[in-house]
Amino acid sequence: MGGAASLGLGLALAQPDESVIVITGDGEQLMGIGSLASIAVKQPKNLTIVVLDNGHFGETGMQRSHSSLGADLVAVAKGFGIADSFSVNSTDACEDIAQGINARKQTTFVQVFIDANQPPRMLPPRDGPYIKNRFRAALGLTPF
Repeated sequence: MGGAASLGLGLALAQPDESVIVITGDGEQLMGIGSLASIAVKQPKNLTIVVLDNGHFGETGMQRSHSSLGADLVAVAKGFGIADSFSVNSTDACEDIAQGINARKQTTFVQVFIDANQPPRMLPPRDGPYIKNRFRAALGLTPF
């Protein structure tokens, strides 16, 4: 976690004729906030970073993230030097963003504010013999 934008930077630099779009969450981007500095220094014209921001750390229990407590990711991106940085308040704008990616010809950072809903969770089983037997069955072997 925290490496999505850096990975996107590497892809954008390695494939300068291809559009690279990084879609990540606010918590993940906050963990890798320094990657925005490297991106700003390199300014790959084919890189777009889209942060889906629900203002919560969904992976660890929906604690409020820094972006819901006043941290402005667009201001941070602009402060690092990504001039084409903006936010939108709904996923309805995503189609416009997607259509404009190839036309922009500059590094772009977009913060998309989304609802912080609690999706249903399914935790994986932790019963060792059950997992072993399920794996063996998937391989066509008999459980024991």
